[in-house]
Amino acid sequence: MLSAKVLARRVTAEFTGTAFLVAAVVGSGIMAERLAGGNAAIALLANTIATGAALVTLILAFAPISGAHFNPAVSFAAALEGQLRVLQAGAYIAAQIVGGVAGTLAAHMMFSLPLISLSRHARAGSAQAFSEFIATFGLLAVIWGTSARANLVPFAVGAYITAAYWFTASTSFANPAGTLARSLSNTFSGIRPADAPYFIGSQFLGATAAVLLFRWLAPPMGARASQEIPAGAEAEHD
Repeated sequence: MLSAKVLARRVTAEFTGTAFLVAAVVGSGIMAERLAGGNAAIALLANTIATGAALVTLILAFAPISGAHFNPAVSFAAALEGQLRVLQAGAYIAAQIVGGVAGTLAAHMMFSLPLISLSRHARAGSAQAFSEFIATFGLLAVIWGTSARANLVPFAVGAYITAAYWFTASTSFANPAGTLARSLSNTFSGIRPADAPYFIGSQFLGATAAVLLFRWLAPPMGARASQEIPAGAEAEHD
């Protein structure tokens, strides 16, 4: 059973890491759009590189403290596998959601934008929702598949999200907290609030499917309940 002090430290790490991750996603999206001269491919590439790099460094920084989930889908999967108690997972998820919103507000402040501006960026349709299922499934598969080599997890996750920006139609949000936070930003990386529930539902389904797959592929993994979940993350972008 974790002490209150240890849990507080882990929750604070999740809040801080998620805030920086979302700030990196939203902020780099704003900067990319301003500098790309209307070239959406260049803007997306810049947003991708910044997000992938931020993800690697943030996981390296916070993994020793909290596991660096930064993503409710990752914490949900950890709870399914018994690697987090339900109350601990709930505390992680709450911190991630609040941290994501804080990251959006910080990005807006840095670029002199209104603190909250509901996104009008439409991301609707079954193809987008399926993309989020695939993106999140792949993210959890990478985390679980590399967990035995913890030093490689930050780079594997960063590389996967960088690639998934481009091979998914949704640009791989793969993160419920990030999705909610980005619905508050009418910028390059935003998503309409009306589309967010479909993304979030698909993300949790993708995480669940990945857990079920790896229970079958690697049955001993479920027995490692005493260990920390491997460092994971979220993804984001346009």
